Amino acid sequence: MSRRHVPELLAPAGTLDAVRAAVANGANAVYLGASMYNARDEGAQLSLDELGQACAIAHARGVRVYLTFNVLIKPHELTEALVYLGECIDRGIDAAIVQDLGVVRLIQQVYPQLEVHGSTQMTVHDAGGALVMQEMGIERVVLARENTLEDIRAIREAVPDIGLETFVHGALCISYSGQCFMSGMISERSANRGSCAQSCRKDYTLNDELTGETLDSGYLISTKDLAAHDHLEEIAKLGVGCLKVEGRKKKPEYVATVTKAYRGWLDGIARGEEGRAPTIEEVEPLVQIFSRGNTGGMYGGRQGREYITRTQPDNRGLTLGTVVGQEGDDLVVEVSRPLTVGDGLGFESPDPSSSANIGGTVQSVRAMGTRDGLHCQVISVRSGLRTTRVANGWRVVRTSDARLLSDAQASYANVPMPERVGAIRVDVRCFGHAGGPLKTVWRAGELEVSVRGEVTLAPASKRSLDMTQVREQLGRLGGTAFKLGSIDMSGLGDGLFLPVSELNRIRQDAVEQLQEQLGWARSSDEAVRLAQIAEAVATVPVERPAADVSGPVALRAIVYDLDSAREAAAGGATEVVFDPFLRHPAPPRSRVLALRDELAGQGIGLRLRTPTIVRPEDRKAIAPWLALGLPLLSGHLGLIREFGGERDVIADYAINVFNEHTAAMMFEVGASRLVASIELTVEELQALGAPWGGGGFDVLVYGRPEGMTIEHCVLSAAFDRVATTCRDLCVQKHTQVSLTDPAGYTFGVATDSACRNRLLHSRPIDGSEFLPALWAQGIRGYQMVFNVAGDPVQQLVRAYRTTLDALVNREPTPASASRALLDGAFTRGHFVRAV
Repeated sequence: MSRRHVPELLAPAGTLDAVRAAVANGANAVYLGASMYNARDEGAQLSLDELGQACAIAHARGVRVYLTFNVLIKPHELTEALVYLGECIDRGIDAAIVQDLGVVRLIQQVYPQLEVHGSTQMTVHDAGGALVMQEMGIERVVLARENTLEDIRAIREAVPDIGLETFVHGALCISYSGQCFMSGMISERSANRGSCAQSCRKDYTLNDELTGETLDSGYLISTKDLAAHDHLEEIAKLGVGCLKVEGRKKKPEYVATVTKAYRGWLDGIARGEEGRAPTIEEVEPLVQIFSRGNTGGMYGGRQGREYITRTQPDNRGLTLGTVVGQEGDDLVVEVSRPLTVGDGLGFESPDPSSSANIGGTVQSVRAMGTRDGLHCQVISVRSGLRTTRVANGWRVVRTSDARLLSDAQASYANVPMPERVGAIRVDVRCFGHAGGPLKTVWRAGELEVSVRGEVTLAPASKRSLDMTQVREQLGRLGGTAFKLGSIDMSGLGDGLFLPVSELNRIRQDAVEQLQEQLGWARSSDEAVRLAQIAEAVATVPVERPAADVSGPVALRAIVYDLDSAREAAAGGATEVVFDPFLRHPAPPRSRVLALRDELAGQGIGLRLRTPTIVRPEDRKAIAPWLALGLPLLSGHLGLIREFGGERDVIADYAINVFNEHTAAMMFEVGASRLVASIELTVEELQALGAPWGGGGFDVLVYGRPEGMTIEHCVLSAAFDRVATTCRDLCVQKHTQVSLTDPAGYTFGVATDSACRNRLLHSRPIDGSEFLPALWAQGIRGYQMVFNVAGDPVQQLVRAYRTTLDALVNREPTPASASRALLDGAFTRGHFVRAV
């Protein structure tokens, strides 16, 4: 039977031991982050020296190494980032996983030999986005975790030449990656900059804003862990090129266990096994090594209530049985799997309303017998110095399996840790005869030096110079950039003697000369590289964006209902941006067209805001809206490319324009204007728009950003309903709902037309105080977003319009009236808080 092609298995590595674990257990590639510009800010970073060792470990077994270079990069960081990437390339990486669109272009200019993969942070989830990646020259793109098998099929058929990668195991983000701004807004720890504070892992209450009723509570946006082993065969048949395991902050034992399991299943597929789902016994090690509870993800379609952990956000372990008695300080348990010394246990209360749990480590075990498949054991459990005691009926959960950990550690114990990785081989030739000095020639690549001894060679009375002695003395190169290769002594006479001190002096002299030459060579190479980087960073392809037809200032009000549109117009908006997709139900298109004509009579434009997420199945629903021919505001990369050439399209903040090279790229793709990232400070906004003098840029100055875009629906999950079939909940029964965190902050939840949740920030950004500074930068486009009920739209728009009119007329700007309207319930956003 011929073997079938199966996808590459890509394992995570946050440490050198994790690299060893991955290669020993069958990974085809590993991905890892070095100490800068990777989306894990702590606990999963390698130094440059460790990166070199990781590449040596992997390459010795034919395993590739991908560097996570997957954060958004600010203008002032571009040079440093590219220099650092070059140092990583020097250590041997095979590819870089990149989020920032502008950085992709810079890498292609400075390091054209490096393979570039598009990070899942790019939010590529349909053929339109994949096509942009292909046109950029990206070899592979990591698809959104929310994509179904049908989505992947549609992307593969439409863009067959781009490599596809998808996650199959590990932690899930509840938000579409690249679209989570919640962490940054709350704590300045941006998910797009590798510092996510994991706001999704908190406990929340879901409330009806109109009645005050609590609809649900618990860890409502904390996802279970992905375990897509049942879908491997289907994914492989779709032509996906790489299967990715999440977990760069996980321990090596986790990497070993998960990699081994998926390697085995993929090998089975390669042998032609069909339709065989993994057994419970095969899956059990994955549950035991770490799991918040497993889900197959969204490969088979949107998941509901069972997608979320609900009761706790951490490792669940494996439930084995119950406590049935006590013997002094020991516990009598009945468990489905025998416990061993060293196992970690948790004990959970049988009361479903209680979240009480305690735990510890098994210190001793005594077997009492087996009956009906249950093992009765007497165990002693301690947490630190304290003995763990619980009552009968408490559940026994094994959180750590000592045998599984031991087996995992043994699996990579024989993978050697390389020494002196990156040291330069130096070969030595020796010449000389009795009565003359020892002459040596040292060659390291293109470098060559000659060192002549100061002591004459003499006939040996006892031990003569031989290969062992010469190699021992000349090979003492630790602490230098060199390692000894071959020694050629054919030019050295026989039976000669030279003091060891003279051999050491010759070696030291040679090393000093080699290091001096190496420094010259490296300085020259570094100067060339720095010059290339400086030129690439400084050369921004500045094409003037389309002229702003709104006049000297554009004040755009983004609304979701017709009344707010008219209020915004009355307040002085120069353009109304209508989002019919934000909430159910959307108004009839005929009324929106009537609004267009009504506003046009007042000299006010109307623009359509598209969803940021448009999966293949969503396109049919938005097509009639796109057919209206209105100008667009879109955070969807594919739609910007598709419509940018034929109509006025503004790229929304969801595109994450962080630096001038990303901006140039988006103008090239087809955007007429760009909304700058909402995570930039005033000073960073200036650097972003500087090549264009601020022209062509909008800044969001008021409103609640969409902190998360979530495929899961918290409202349908609260009632255990199937999402997309329960619109009575959001349209009729609970039209305004919110999530409240433990600190008391309330986040509005908008259920959009595709039944996704858009989680809105708890307070609106008010950037009124920064209008003069933004105006001085040349910014002439300003956005206000109204996405919750009850905002005084007309008054707020009027307050901003008054200030902008003063700036247009070069008059003193009035005190901000918006602050008085908000009564202190606002945030200054990131205008003065850097991420």
